[in-house]
Amino acid sequence: MVISKHSEHSSYREKLIEHLFIGELLKFSWQQCDCEIEISKPEVDNAGYDLIVEAEKVVRHVQLKASFSTSTTSQWKVHRKLFDKPSGCVISVVFDEQTLELGPFLFFGSEPNEPLKGIEDLKVARHTKGNKDGDKAERPNIRVVNKGRFEKVDTIEQLVTKLIG
Repeated sequence: MVISKHSEHSSYREKLIEHLFIGELLKFSWQQCDCEIEISKPEVDNAGYDLIVEAEKVVRHVQLKASFSTSTTSQWKVHRKLFDKPSGCVISVVFDEQTLELGPFLFFGSEPNEPLKGIEDLKVARHTKGNKDGDKAERPNIRVVNKGRFEKVDTIEQLVTKLIG
């Protein structure tokens, strides 16, 4: 069985997509001549977000997901704590498998400075592997969000508007 580069080096690719995404946000801010967007990262990954994006008195805690443009992914797992943040959101960065060009983006969130809503409607995730009896235990801090709940955003400019208004 041949393992694809994307599978074999998935951690590398995950960081690469994150850095390309951050670069696109900062490039947009630069091109707008305001250089207002600030990016921070948590020291510990236990609250469901990968980045903090701040601009114009809006602070967004962002969980990043990534998928190929040809992916059939139909749902993502989201940490419950993201719903406790003042303006949490999830962004799925869709990218070309060959060129790594980013876009479109899929956005799950509320208006700027509004918390995520609807956690009570989301299914509790289960572990992917069963225990010795084959039972897949619930993951009480993780919720499953179907792709249909995400809004397609075609450009980084449109995404920045969703993020900070």
